Amino acid sequence: MDENSRVEFTKEMKKEYKILIPTMLPRHLKMIASLLNVYGYDAELLENTGKEVIDTGLKYVHNDTCYPATLVVGQFISALNSGKYDVHKTALLFTQTGGGCRASNYISLLRKALKKAGYGYIPVISLNFIGLEKNSGFKLSIPMIRRMLYAVIYGDILMLLTNQVKSREIHQGDAERLADEWTVRLVDRLGNKKSLSYGAIKKTFRAIVRDFDKIPVTREKKVKVGIVGEIYVKFSPMANRFLENYLINEGAEPVMAGLLDFALYYVYGRMVEYDMYRIHKWSRFLFRIAYKVFASKQADIIKIIKEESSFDAPTPFAETVELAKQYINLGVKMGEGWLLVAEMAEHIKRGTNNIICTQPFGCLPNHIVGKGVMKIMKERNPGVNLIAIDYDASASEINQQNRIKLLLANAAQGGNQ
Repeated sequence: MDENSRVEFTKEMKKEYKILIPTMLPRHLKMIASLLNVYGYDAELLENTGKEVIDTGLKYVHNDTCYPATLVVGQFISALNSGKYDVHKTALLFTQTGGGCRASNYISLLRKALKKAGYGYIPVISLNFIGLEKNSGFKLSIPMIRRMLYAVIYGDILMLLTNQVKSREIHQGDAERLADEWTVRLVDRLGNKKSLSYGAIKKTFRAIVRDFDKIPVTREKKVKVGIVGEIYVKFSPMANRFLENYLINEGAEPVMAGLLDFALYYVYGRMVEYDMYRIHKWSRFLFRIAYKVFASKQADIIKIIKEESSFDAPTPFAETVELAKQYINLGVKMGEGWLLVAEMAEHIKRGTNNIICTQPFGCLPNHIVGKGVMKIMKERNPGVNLIAIDYDASASEINQQNRIKLLLANAAQGGNQ
């Protein structure tokens, strides 16, 4: 087999192959895996974590490779080595966004690692929305994308409410149990072949918010800590060493924008590219439609949360864009680009003056954009605590935790909530 060739996932494979999905946002991806079953796929979210995953990743990729790629490759190959799967009837699913980073270019790195591990015959499916790679046995349809959008929104709501309640709950574990219960229900609904009306979806939004609003909580004021950074390390508990739970255990409340914001950033960025460079001429109309659909769904979430509870609702994305313009040009789009800066500014505007920027080793754009704006942000917003935490296979967990503790101590001393 040529090193640059790829194994296509064919229509015949669809009937009997299991598709493995790497973890990032567990609840989101469990729902996405379940909805794939509606369209005839047998998908499973991987849950193997820990040192074995890291060691396996380091074995099959260069140690200068970015940390997220190391983890994803390690998780896939560790799962294949486990004996749990028929490796001759298994495929892997990997996302590509079309940008200049891991999310687009490391699919070839994964294939090279698979070949080195003796699994070069395993097909790798590219999940992308712009035709980067095509597989005859895996196709995205409008109904399929629609269900994926609902899974993203459901996951975002559960993440948002869980973090707000978990940091104040009177009975420890209430928020996590309710989130798990709702995840099971939503997995069943999205994996069911019955049609889904948006009216029913909105009713479910309201039911989720009402359920979380019933959990008894204290009125104790907590230090809020915003989490921004590279998408994988920001969201993946395995990658960021369970940062959200650590902050909660330290008496803080983690605050984080959802995956829908990244989707909005992606389609909005395509529109900006057309305005700046006149590219995506034929697809710009579709991106505009996608942006309007995503933004309208976000508006519904915000409205429902405000109507049904006292929880903090997300910031409308249009406002996020305007905040970014105060610090950076919207043409900066490598990695998380201007979104990373926008989320910092958004946290500050909402009164979250303590921010952790999760920096994966090997992610040059993230380091440049994330650390590059910190000085000007501190100058324009006196009293704001901004720190960058580096995550990689050899990073000391104690050092990371000490830096976070220092952030929290400074927040308490300065009265930053």
